[in-house]
Parts: sequence; C-alpha cells; structure tokens
Amino acid sequence: MKKTLLLAGVACVMMTAQAQAGNWYNNMVHNTKIYVGADYAFDSVDFKGALNEAKEDYNSGIFNIGSRMDNFGVEFFGQWSLGRSKDTAEGKLKTKINAYGMDMYGYLPLGCEGKYDVLATIGVADYYYKGFRGEANDSNNRIGWRVGGGAMYNYNEHVSARVIGRYAYIGDSNLNHVAEVTAGLRYNF
Repeated sequence: MKKTLLLAGVACVMMTAQAQAGNWYNNMVHNTKIYVGADYAFDSVDFKGALNEAKEDYNSGIFNIGSRMDNFGVEFFGQWSLGRSKDTAEGKLKTKINAYGMDMYGYLPLGCEGKYDVLATIGVADYYYKGFRGEANDSNNRIGWRVGGGAMYNYNEHVSARVIGRYAYIGDSNLNHVAEVTAGLRYNF
C-alpha cells in the first residue's frame, strides 16, 4: 500500500511538472517577439596613445535583430561609423570605429496601455578601430563591456522607437572608452 501511494505521488508530481513545463513553453512561444531595427548613434570616443590627436565625435549606423519576452530581451547588433580625419603636425590622421556584439535588455512597462518602456541594458562587443597617418597604420580590435539605459515608445504592436545612452569600456592602449547616444526604430514581427 505504501509503495502504491508513493508511486501515485511521484506520478502526480511528474505530471504537474510536465504540465508546468508545457505552460512555460507555450507562454514563451506566444509572448516572444522577434524584431529588427536600425539606429543612428552619436559616439564620443576616447582615443589615447598613438591616436590621442584623433577626432572624438563619430556618427554611426547600427543594424540590430533581437527578441523580447515580457520584461527581458536579447539583441545582436552591428555598428559602422563614418570615418573622420584631422590635420596634425605629422600629417592627416584618419580614423574610424566599428563594433558588433550582444546586449541583454530589461524592460519596465509604464502606464496601463503599455505604450512606454524604461530600458536597462548590459552587453559585450568587439570594437574595431583604424587610424591612418600617411603610410603608418594603427588598427586593433578588442572586446569591451557596455552598460546603458533609455526609453522606448510603442506606436502599436509592430512599430516602436527608442533612445538609449550607453557607456562602453574597452581599455585598449589606444582606445579607452566610448560614450554614445542612439535613437532608432524597431519593427516587431
């Protein structure tokens, strides 16, 4: 009798766990939104060392793809800057910076209608920079971590706009950090 009750109890626990896993899976599938987006970024770059005379302000374009489930999201991005040049005593110094990586997002919906979200983000990126001065070429890529925060406005269930401020620490001998502000649109599928 004790074995029968024990087996019945184990069977009930297993069926309940399976039902909960099924509910979690259905909830995840139905509440996950995939999106693509494009952003404009204004970057303030802290070059040092051999590139300390370089321009510090860059304009970049960012393409991203991500997913959001309720209050959590993951996004992959690629960022390409327009090159800058500056006349120096040793000649014209041309620089550019690009990055690609992944960010995790936390979303805090505001209001009953869900039109506004406050965002927090943390991520990692591979930053690649180039500096040219005559025949001399100084380039490198380095992994850096990123943190930021911002806000998003959801026009409808498919289109949203967001603004984010972000700080990225790279810590390379020629590139210390990047501070940026991004603004862009998302299309949710």
